[in-house]
Amino acid sequence: MIGIEGIRYSLRNLFHRKGRSLLTILSIFIGIATIFIFVSFGLGLYGYMNDLLVGSSADKIVIMAKGVGVPGLDTTFKLEDKDLRAIEKTAGVYEASGTIFKVAKIGFKDENKFVFIIGYDPKNPLMVDVWGIEIMDGRDLQSGEMTKVVLGYNYRIKDKIFSKEIKLNDKIVVQDRNMRVVGFYESVGNPQDDSNVYVIEDAVKSLFPNDTISYGMIVARVNPDKVERTIKNVENKLRAVRNLDKGKEDFYVQSFSSLIESYSMAMNIIIGFIILIALISVIVSAVNTANTMITSVIERTREIGIIKAIGGKNSEVFEIFLFESAFLGFVAGIVFCVFYQILWLLIFVVFCIDQCLFGCLVQ
Repeated sequence: MIGIEGIRYSLRNLFHRKGRSLLTILSIFIGIATIFIFVSFGLGLYGYMNDLLVGSSADKIVIMAKGVGVPGLDTTFKLEDKDLRAIEKTAGVYEASGTIFKVAKIGFKDENKFVFIIGYDPKNPLMVDVWGIEIMDGRDLQSGEMTKVVLGYNYRIKDKIFSKEIKLNDKIVVQDRNMRVVGFYESVGNPQDDSNVYVIEDAVKSLFPNDTISYGMIVARVNPDKVERTIKNVENKLRAVRNLDKGKEDFYVQSFSSLIESYSMAMNIIIGFIILIALISVIVSAVNTANTMITSVIERTREIGIIKAIGGKNSEVFEIFLFESAFLGFVAGIVFCVFYQILWLLIFVVFCIDQCLFGCLVQ
């Protein structure tokens, strides 16, 4: 165990070589920060994937028609009521719901825009469950509300879609029909999704009386333990209803579990690479610290000789250099903890300022 005199001696040496000591502390600090960032990122990815696996989308499958564009613009997307009824009657399917995509003209305060309007069955909002969006203000749609709409997040922001923000109970014009806003969905992060207009399925049919209404997507809730078997059942059922041979399907069925598994494989590769980088950072920091200590030993051979001449043991010399390296690592760890706390404090302050500014904008 190193004594008080040994500690004082080590601290004096570190202070006299403060330039090298600071560089060593910086190297260790960078190594700790790199390890922490990459490990936290990897754990975050694993947590996100786990949330998806156990979340509301794990027992859902999506059926879409094959096309060359997006639903609402490409007429090759043809999933009809007969397809929905067939899916509902398929073994392993608990319930199914179709989503209609159309491009509609909307107006507010003498301004007009063309956006996507999405119609769904409010009794069975599987589409909302799959997308994972929730109402942030107001309420969701209810059956029979032909003149009510729920808007995406961007409608609340001035100059984002319209020059003025839209508020609850404001009236907008959809396809020349006055409709009242009853709610807003939270931000998805995608400008396209955050500019959608949501209505009930019957309202879409009423707004486009001369159009043939088809589903851009059908979502089905299935037994999570029999997803693959249910997918095959759905494919067989749709082939029979649409008079298609195997291999010539004009639709595809996608399970979230298989999609997540494919993402997981890619995530494992990414996380493995992240761990490799973290290990390299550990090695670099260790080598740099060792190099500092070796250089220090070489430069201080006379001091070591004097210590041994006055009766110092090899173990005592070893303890001095071990304490110096441990002290540098300890200081680097303290600096990182202080830096980490300051960083989170700054993030919290920025978040509070952002919320205050957003509150002023929506008012």
